Amino acid sequence: MEPVTDTSTTPDLRGKIALVAGATRGAGRGIAVQLGAAGATVYVTGRTTPGHRSEYDRPETIEEAAELVTAAGGTGIAVPTDHLVPEQVRALAERVDAEQGRLDVLVNNVWGGERLFAFDKPVWEHDLDDGLRLLRLGVETHAITSHFLLPLLVRRPGGLVIEMTDGTAAYNAANYRNSYFYDLVKNSVLRMAFVLAHEVEPHGGTAVALTPGWLRSEMMLEAFGVTEENWRDALATVPHFCISESPAYVGRAVAALAGDADVARWNGRSLDSGRLAREYGFTDLDGSRPDCWRYLVEVTDAGKPADATGYR
Repeated sequence: MEPVTDTSTTPDLRGKIALVAGATRGAGRGIAVQLGAAGATVYVTGRTTPGHRSEYDRPETIEEAAELVTAAGGTGIAVPTDHLVPEQVRALAERVDAEQGRLDVLVNNVWGGERLFAFDKPVWEHDLDDGLRLLRLGVETHAITSHFLLPLLVRRPGGLVIEMTDGTAAYNAANYRNSYFYDLVKNSVLRMAFVLAHEVEPHGGTAVALTPGWLRSEMMLEAFGVTEENWRDALATVPHFCISESPAYVGRAVAALAGDADVARWNGRSLDSGRLAREYGFTDLDGSRPDCWRYLVEVTDAGKPADATGYR
């Protein structure tokens, strides 16, 4: 098994209190584990537990994610939470306050909409119930989470809020993103980070938007019939998958931001895992540095054959 830490660049987050909202699987789980690898105490939330599954109906649980955080070197604490239910998020905030008295890092990664959008289907053809549910899961959850958790984060200077999305501000401004509802959600989250930057800055806080590249999540690997160990076998049918990255990569990006004493220089910015890898010196699990968003523009969107040379 490949290591989860890169000791040459892993920051020291011992004593830091983090919360990853939506940490059951994918980027959220990868982020939580890498924060744990840096020594942080990490609250992980989501809807899937051993006794209950979300509409994804997948086996990954937040308890497993918390165990991985602890195994990596941190302290993982699983708190089942539906971020669409204000009372549950209020209770989550009250628990963190009672147990820690503060929050240093909030990663708002709630999504849950992978099966609700249809590629390239105009709004009048898209299922309306699915589209509105997507907006609730991808936008409303983020607003509810910020409302209840940010009072803990701004209690003292140095707090960091990371809004997780898909696509950089520059890429999304120039490109149609899959469908009406998907595009609205991902661009709304970018704007949320920009707005939060103005609201937390007077309290010494920093807010950024962050996107991974082509993520090898559990669902993506399953869709292509591969695992993290043999993911390159998918290149025969999906050649541009050569630029993909593991969830640990964006996790290391978050850990690097959390450990940066000068993180305020990024306030209000749209960031991506590839850019931060160059900035902070970390790598993906295989030692490479995938630069997905540059690859998309210069190779995929330009109609060139798949070739990650110079982009990993």
